[in-house]
Amino acid sequence: MKNVGQLLDSSKTCSICLKARKTAVELIEEGLKAADPYSAVRKHLSRIEDQVIVDGKKFSPKHVFLIALGKASIPMTLAVEDVLSDLIAGGVVSAPKYSRGVFSRLPRRVEVVWAGHPVPDEDSVRAGEKALEIAERAGKEDLVLVLVSGGGSALMERPADEISLRELMETTKLLLKSGATIDEINTVRKHLSWFKGGWLARKAYPANLVALIVSDVVGDPLETIASGPTAPDPTRFEDAYMVLKHYGLWEKLPEKPREYIEKGLRGEVPETPKPGDKVFGKVYNKVVASNIVSLKAMEEKARGLGYNTIILTSRIQGEARHVGRVLAGIALESYYNSYPIKPPAVILAGGETTVTVVGEGKGGRNQELVLGAVADINGHHGVVIASIGTDGIDGVTDAAGAIADAHTLTRAKERKLNPYDFLARNDSYHFFKELGDLVITGPTGTNVNDIQIIVVEKSSKS
Repeated sequence: MKNVGQLLDSSKTCSICLKARKTAVELIEEGLKAADPYSAVRKHLSRIEDQVIVDGKKFSPKHVFLIALGKASIPMTLAVEDVLSDLIAGGVVSAPKYSRGVFSRLPRRVEVVWAGHPVPDEDSVRAGEKALEIAERAGKEDLVLVLVSGGGSALMERPADEISLRELMETTKLLLKSGATIDEINTVRKHLSWFKGGWLARKAYPANLVALIVSDVVGDPLETIASGPTAPDPTRFEDAYMVLKHYGLWEKLPEKPREYIEKGLRGEVPETPKPGDKVFGKVYNKVVASNIVSLKAMEEKARGLGYNTIILTSRIQGEARHVGRVLAGIALESYYNSYPIKPPAVILAGGETTVTVVGEGKGGRNQELVLGAVADINGHHGVVIASIGTDGIDGVTDAAGAIADAHTLTRAKERKLNPYDFLARNDSYHFFKELGDLVITGPTGTNVNDIQIIVVEKSSKS
């Protein structure tokens, strides 16, 4: 974390809240450590001479081809290179442009493409086309090793039929601002692509395909993480159409994407590969890191620090500001009544909320979640709420998230900052920036959803 000194500035809060802030910061760092993608891959991959072993499954491939996509693609690829080395015959890795320069070393045996995120760009398409070429080249005796992590939906792409990149970019922007869940967004994406929704697996057949996956989706559904390029897709064109209609996007959709979905509804273009398709008989998908793994590591750390600890869930969803109020209510229940756990307490949660953007402000779901809690925890000394995106990038900002305590609202009023005005503008970033309460990590090279931390140092009866 890059701004610990700012977050733990004793002049901005009381001693009991400062202690709670320090605990929250330590737990954030522990959660990020547990999500390290390099270590996760190394735990599941090994080699004996020319034999590749994944979770005890043994492969003796003629060639190994490597395809990596997502925010964690660079460290995941480095882990594979360190294990397999000369066995790798070639490949491509696509990582976000904004993470260029972050890593101390880069892959040497595969091509690195720096592509657009969260909206795909020309380099995303170049990476996707390269990956499909590699998959098609792989033969029956080869192994295609695919490394998947959050953000992959934008970082590798091959638009379907006559859909232009510009139209795909416009469609993506509409979806990201709609308030749709990641499952719903990816349902649409899969039906506008020749890469997502199992198409990569189809192209690789009859080669063996192994996918090692860092999950950034609630519940770890294989078909949704990075839009499931190696997983069977249970959704259909009808589902994509319903998502677009539900969020009022159908009429706003560019011409070619709308026409393509209409063709799909009429059965004029092929559906994504479905469960039971023979191609998945040669596919092994394995989740190697996820939100619950990080939460469990944080739970163990908190107990070691002397806190009563509980994990609420790794599956939080919903409108960010409303979730913030719910978490504030849970914090106050502990503070007043020692439920669901008695102070000193750490209450942990994770998942992925959404923000329905109606204002012109700047922010992200984690910052907006914390802003939603600010008024409710005001004056309750020793109560802290923090929320971050484990990728280090919350929304389109340079912050991972934010932190608030019992004094945040008072400090905001002193600066004439009204949290409700900032919520109305979706401008959580500037609210917390003014207070010095943004959590800054920079791109972390991983992504296992968001993590929320509630610290309650004492009860009202203490």
